[in-house]
Amino acid sequence: MRVLCVGGGPAGLYLSILLKKANPRHEVTILERNAADQTFGWGVVFSDETLGNLLDTDPETHDEITRAFAHWDAIDIHVRGERIRSTGHGFSGIARKQLLRILQRRAVDLGVQIRHGVEVDDPRVLEGYDLVVGADGIRSRIRAAFEPAFGPSLDVRKCRYIWLGTRKVFDAFTFIFEENEHGLFQVHAYRFDPETSTFIVECDEESWKAAGLDRMSEKESLAYLERLFARHLDGHGLMANHSTWVNFATVRNERWHHGNVVLIGDAAHTAHFSIGSGTKLAIEDSIALADALSRESDVPSALALYESERRGVVERTQKAAQDSLRWFENVKRYRGMEPLQLAFSLLSRSKRISWENLRLRDPRLVSRVDEWFARRAGVELGEGEPAPPPMFTPFRLRGMELKNRVVVSPMCMYSAEGGTPNDFHLAHLVSRAMGGAGLVFAEMTNVSPEGRITPGCTGIYDDAHTAAWKRIVDAVRACSDAKIALQLGHAGRKAATRLPWEAGADQPLPEGAWEIVAPSPLPYLPHSQVPREVDRADMDRLVAAYVQAAKRADQAGFDMLEIHFAHGYLLSSFLSPLTNVRRDRYGGTLENRMRFPLEVFEAVRATWPEDKPISVRISATDWVPGGFHGDDAVVVAKALKALGCDIVDVSTGQTTPMARPVYGRMWQARFADQVRHEAGIPTITVGNITTGDQVNTLIAAGRADLCALARPHLSDPHWTLHAAAEVGFDQLAWPSPYRSGKPRRQPTAPGVKTI
Repeated sequence: MRVLCVGGGPAGLYLSILLKKANPRHEVTILERNAADQTFGWGVVFSDETLGNLLDTDPETHDEITRAFAHWDAIDIHVRGERIRSTGHGFSGIARKQLLRILQRRAVDLGVQIRHGVEVDDPRVLEGYDLVVGADGIRSRIRAAFEPAFGPSLDVRKCRYIWLGTRKVFDAFTFIFEENEHGLFQVHAYRFDPETSTFIVECDEESWKAAGLDRMSEKESLAYLERLFARHLDGHGLMANHSTWVNFATVRNERWHHGNVVLIGDAAHTAHFSIGSGTKLAIEDSIALADALSRESDVPSALALYESERRGVVERTQKAAQDSLRWFENVKRYRGMEPLQLAFSLLSRSKRISWENLRLRDPRLVSRVDEWFARRAGVELGEGEPAPPPMFTPFRLRGMELKNRVVVSPMCMYSAEGGTPNDFHLAHLVSRAMGGAGLVFAEMTNVSPEGRITPGCTGIYDDAHTAAWKRIVDAVRACSDAKIALQLGHAGRKAATRLPWEAGADQPLPEGAWEIVAPSPLPYLPHSQVPREVDRADMDRLVAAYVQAAKRADQAGFDMLEIHFAHGYLLSSFLSPLTNVRRDRYGGTLENRMRFPLEVFEAVRATWPEDKPISVRISATDWVPGGFHGDDAVVVAKALKALGCDIVDVSTGQTTPMARPVYGRMWQARFADQVRHEAGIPTITVGNITTGDQVNTLIAAGRADLCALARPHLSDPHWTLHAAAEVGFDQLAWPSPYRSGKPRRQPTAPGVKTI
């Protein structure tokens, strides 16, 4: 097979090595645009996992690389004069030049032809080869030559960074945060040989320009950064290597192969340097491609196999990298955090390290975090007494104190008759309350019959409803120490629909439908009923309905009230520019669009008892370009806080069928994190939270104050009790008749006592 590899970086070199090892008769040529002795950057990082892959595929290369490695297992985080160290993280660094020399020697020894200083400007150069590999980096000429086939996209990020070196030798992977009159600057530093370290400086555009770095020469930039980070450099200077301030770009491609042409490494995808995965991904691409070529008899089939098997791994890594880069892009929002919590937030930023995972790696650090968090939550600890996990610390809102941070999310049961909750609702809510959660939400309960989503939805607009809800609240209180909240809502343009198990969600009633209203006469689905646009008289009636519902909720004995501003229901539809196209004072700007929802909140807050808290659920993004987004959510949350809102329940989407959410573990937590830190208000987070470990991670990292789980509580009413047993927390009370069935599980972290 004749193979042309365009690009002589780690991806292209390692692929050529593997191909020649597999079959010495392969004719493999590498074309590299740079001269043989020219390379950019400083050190690169490998995880222990990647080293294992190198050992399996080419022991000779592995042995030579590992002899040149600098290895460490600690991460240091420097913030506000304090150093937080975390151990148990296995990484190795090597000079990029050294890595390339090792790979080049090995490739040449195996018979690979390497031609340096060659630019591929003419596609005819690619003719006559059985396989053409684009390994030519982020500005790939091969990708550009076949752009319609590959479908590339480049997401250019907000921060500026510069890749430097220093003779200061760091003994851990080091993150440094320094703030001055110009802004906040951060460093990612690690040693890669006995006398040199990589020193990457990153900052947002505002800080970069305020410091004048946009106007400085390379020499001036280095001088500025040497002054800024002087106490961390111990007298050493900074060194450049064709170093410029650039914006990181996340590269994605719809397809990685076309005919006999394939992309690998940065030409196919990039991952932010904060998780150290660029070289790792490139080399593992090479391993996967060589393996696919060995398993398939023809090149097109091999390339299809390579992409199908490799894409999922890369996309998961890119998602983790995207979470990581977002954390660093928005690090200013964490500037007020205590150093210990900021460190935990940093370590868990990509979701690859969690509370439980870190408890295995570094139990001492997690114990420090737990103790700090517990004392901050008002837990009194005796001498030598271990702190409870973060999810089992109390939380207070006004006169209501929750025993833990777990919330049973409001879930519509569609099982009421005439709006009245019944024995099903009683059994449903009491069983979840007995399951150990600190707070249990009743489902979205409607303030008027016209506000119901379906004929099976609950209401609180009649005396019979109030009595039925009081019966349920009394039963929850008699059987548990959980608090119970009611969510008030009006379905707006999503009202008068069928039960979801009859025809799917949001399908209009074929008969018996009632008139529906919305801020604008826009149907939810093309075949949905067209809502009537509300006028001022309608608004007055709606405010009165919410106020009356709040009075009934208090009469029923609920501990807390939540007003539904989310998921495309009435008040949510006012907030989004996609669903509110009014031209009066209730449409247009965000200030106008949030006017009526805030009017409703203010009236309810004035009605609801002063010692009882109120939350508001919002959809923090429409997941549609040009729609409501995270920054808008912060503005709304600030306004709610000023009016006496105690906590914001942060969800996303469901406002329009055009939404394209990005799903994943804890996928909505980043919006709760943004609202909490930028609006300065407590938050509840939701969205595919399934384990106690995830709850502990989110709470300890300060991404939210409470975690609401829906589906896990449907499958396991005693989810919280079981989560406590799994982490060895023995202080969560079980109902007396159930104690004999209490699981006796040992905590997973070695040396951790049951508490």
